[in-house]
Amino acid sequence: MGIRVLYIAEIVGKAGIWSVKSSLSHIKKTEKPDIVIANGDGTTGGWGLGRQHAGYLRKLGIDAITGGDCIFYKKDLVEGLDTLPYVLRPANYPAESPGRGWRFFNAGTKRIAVVSLLGRASFSRVHSENPFTMLPVLSDRLRQETPYILVDFHASATAEKQALFYLADGLVSAVIGSHSRVQTSDERILEKGCGVITDSGRTGSQNSVAGIDAAVKIREYISRVPDWSRDAWAKPELQGVVLDLDDAGRTAGIRRFRYECPDPPGAGAEEE
Repeated sequence: MGIRVLYIAEIVGKAGIWSVKSSLSHIKKTEKPDIVIANGDGTTGGWGLGRQHAGYLRKLGIDAITGGDCIFYKKDLVEGLDTLPYVLRPANYPAESPGRGWRFFNAGTKRIAVVSLLGRASFSRVHSENPFTMLPVLSDRLRQETPYILVDFHASATAEKQALFYLADGLVSAVIGSHSRVQTSDERILEKGCGVITDSGRTGSQNSVAGIDAAVKIREYISRVPDWSRDAWAKPELQGVVLDLDDAGRTAGIRRFRYECPDPPGAGAEEE
C-alpha cells in the first residue's frame, strides 16, 4: 500500500480557521488520509501565520503546515520557528533564515518528505533562491530516504508553476500549487507520475476577495493603500486535494474537493 495525502488549500483568516475546526474531522473520517498537510500563509488576518494559530491548527489535526511569501510577517512565529518542526518556510530562502524548508513526516507506517518552495515572479518584497535549480538537487537528497516527496509550490505566475511541474516530473511525487487562492480545474498526473494542480484554492470565505471583505479590497484598488483589515465570513468552504501515492512514490490518483462548511455561530465569531 502507498500513502493517501489530504492537502488543505491555503487557510485564510478566521473563516478559514473555522472551516478547519468545523469540518476537518468529518473529511478525515471520510477520506482516511495517512497525513494532513495545509498551507497556512494567510491564516492570521489574511497574511502570515501567528504562532498561536500554528499551534491551534496542529491541535485541530493538521500534521504539516507550509508557508509562502508571508511566512515571516508575524514576529511571534519568526522568533519561535525553530521550535515548531511542523511549520515549513520556503526551502529556497537563505540558509540563514529561521526554520526549515523541508522535513520528513510520518504517514501511517511510512515517511513522506514535505517541501515548501517559493516562486520568484511578482514577489517584489522577497528575494529567494532559484527553485528550478534547487529542486533537482534537493529531490536527489530526499529520495535516498523515501520515495514519497510532496512539494507545495507557492507562486504567483501560472507559467512559472507549469514549468516547475514538468521539471519535477520524475523527481517528486506531486507538486501542489498555492498562493492564487482560486481553485483551478487542471489536476492531472504527468507522464512520469507527478501529480500536479496549478492552484488548490483557499479555505475560508468564498464570497470575498481572496478571503478578505470585498468592500475593503475595492477601496484598496481605488486608493492604492494596502488594506487587510477585515476578514470575510460568507460561504465558508474547506478546499484542497486528495492524493493517492503508490509504492514507488508516484501519484496514482489526484482529485480536488470543495467542502461547504456550516455557518459560524455568529458574524465575527472567534475560532475558539
